[in-house]
Amino acid sequence: MASHFSVSKSLIAGAAGAIEVAAHVSDVRAPVAIAVVAHPHPLFGGTMDNKVATTLARALFDAGAATYRFNFRGIGKTEGVHDDGRGETADLLTVVAHASATHPGAPLWLAGFSFGAAVTLAASEQVTCEEMILVAPGFSRMSHWQNVRSGGVAPESTLLIHGEKDDTVPLVDSLNWARPRDIAVVVVPDADHFFHQRLHILRRIVGRWIARPAVAETV
Repeated sequence: MASHFSVSKSLIAGAAGAIEVAAHVSDVRAPVAIAVVAHPHPLFGGTMDNKVATTLARALFDAGAATYRFNFRGIGKTEGVHDDGRGETADLLTVVAHASATHPGAPLWLAGFSFGAAVTLAASEQVTCEEMILVAPGFSRMSHWQNVRSGGVAPESTLLIHGEKDDTVPLVDSLNWARPRDIAVVVVPDADHFFHQRLHILRRIVGRWIARPAVAETV
């Protein structure tokens, strides 16, 4: 019996008020992980229903995770006002805590797109995360970016994806960030920032990444 990608929406308490959360939880299987997906910049139209964010959520759900999207403060039914990434990081951690309490013992996967990827990286310093997926991370969209270090996730557990023709977040930003951290960058040919007509490729990359076999490190 196949699991359906149905959604259950709720409001949870956050530091700035209610946080609107959309959960995708299978009705026929126990989750292999919990996945929290962060959306692009709220001041430029970003919401949890952004197509890249929902593509990430679907790929992670298909890989067996109970998947949670949420709106940053000031968007949809989420209360509060934009906080340049600081409060948004706290909101993401609140959603992680909610998901972890709902599925105790399940490992955590984090994913984010654009501004949401930068927030995801900031949050990864404060939680134990087994997998992290960053799509076109908009580091420059957070003015306090210099205060964020390299993230708390091992390079071999970090997937960074960028579109070749991204004119919103330059590909070179991801290359420059990844180079000293020994993280590979997966470049999608002809893809723009929002992966128009390339979302199926994005979904396939994420699915294959999560499904990859464990490889023992050799010396």
